[in-house]
Amino acid sequence: MTETLHRIVRASELPDFTGLKRTQIDALIERGQFPKPVKLSERRKGWLESELIAWQASRIAARDNGRAKQL
Repeated sequence: MTETLHRIVRASELPDFTGLKRTQIDALIERGQFPKPVKLSERRKGWLESELIAWQASRIAARDNGRAKQL
């Protein structure tokens, strides 16, 4: 059995990774428009890089199809 390793993006890296402020990201998560975090410990959470890349790709596809929504 082969396990897949996932890179975890920490909360402090999110603004650089997405170009959005944390408050914007939190609002998108609440609306179901951004990947949910993975709880790493009692006080830490992170996001799977693969899910963030898929989110970016969906935003690019929406733009290219003329369907990009205002955040």
